[in-house]
Amino acid sequence: MIKWSDKKIKEFRVTLLNWYDANCRDLPWRQDHEPYHIWVSEIMLQQTQVATVIPYYQRFMKQFPTIEALAQAPEDQLLKAWEGLGYYSRVRNMQRAAQQLLADYDGQWPQTKAELQELVGIGPYTAGAIASIAFNQPEPAVDGNAFRVFSQLLEIEADITKPQTRGIFEEAIRRIIPADRPGDFNQAIMDLGASFMTAKNPDNVHSPVREFNQAYIDGRVAEFPVRSKRLKPVDKHYFALVLQTPKGYLFQQRASNELLAKLWLFPLIDTDQLKVENPDLTDDMVIEAAENKFLADTEIKADLQFVDAPIVNHTFTHQKWHVTLVSAELQNQPDLSHFAGQVVPVEKLATMAWPTLQKKLWTAYEKRQIKLF
Repeated sequence: MIKWSDKKIKEFRVTLLNWYDANCRDLPWRQDHEPYHIWVSEIMLQQTQVATVIPYYQRFMKQFPTIEALAQAPEDQLLKAWEGLGYYSRVRNMQRAAQQLLADYDGQWPQTKAELQELVGIGPYTAGAIASIAFNQPEPAVDGNAFRVFSQLLEIEADITKPQTRGIFEEAIRRIIPADRPGDFNQAIMDLGASFMTAKNPDNVHSPVREFNQAYIDGRVAEFPVRSKRLKPVDKHYFALVLQTPKGYLFQQRASNELLAKLWLFPLIDTDQLKVENPDLTDDMVIEAAENKFLADTEIKADLQFVDAPIVNHTFTHQKWHVTLVSAELQNQPDLSHFAGQVVPVEKLATMAWPTLQKKLWTAYEKRQIKLF
């Protein structure tokens, strides 16, 4: 890793901040330094593009303009506002942190990075962003952009997939970040990583900091950041049960320890597990096994049939789900005493907070053509 002189650090700061002053992105959460606004935007921006986040952020602020409004919001209303952003644990943690702020901090934000990390769901990056932008603390905010930008600028060869690497970057950036404008510095790095120093198709030739980019000078841009290969997601196979009753469709709430925790989906049956229990099952026999399992788990009898629709594929970080739609029409309203769910009338389907997977399932079902089993 190349170490910069004090003179070079000063030149870099001036170059970067002059560029930022003239070209910074006009984003709704940059209109002030309110920590609540910064916090909500940063949580939304995790795993999500800026263009996608902007309308979500604007709607969210209208619905929950203050910490108090967020802390007191009904969960179904909160999840509906978050619908489409995915990773719903983020918004649940936001509400818990808002409640924590009211209960433990009298509604006042802690101002140091260490204290901010005491709040539920706030990690080192988000804490650094809030501390620097809202409270002018000279703290690095190391996210994917910062990893990419500084690994190239300084030719840092540490593997960014390893937890200890964050400390290496924070130590390097702490020498460079200016004490008088740390928030603008961190936001400038964000903008640089989203414009000239992107992960794909970077434009280093026209980058305002190209003379400081050692990897560019050495012709090694493609080598940074260093990251070990991600494991391929594990394939999982499910049946999604579309069960129509006289009063609507059956929806099941996912358990708190499962993927898509506490969200509402069509009931799912793990067909891989069915085959583990009986490896001799043919494809046609699996649906009968699914009926028996559903009956055993819920005491609801459903005569399932395949739905003539494509398999719905959905990828999570470590798993790739392949979901086959099956359906049944229940002539009588079922007893839900042993079913962790509810019947949702057709007219209320649009009010439910659906994860992306459920949206895919419903779209596929709407386009279906039933074929008899």
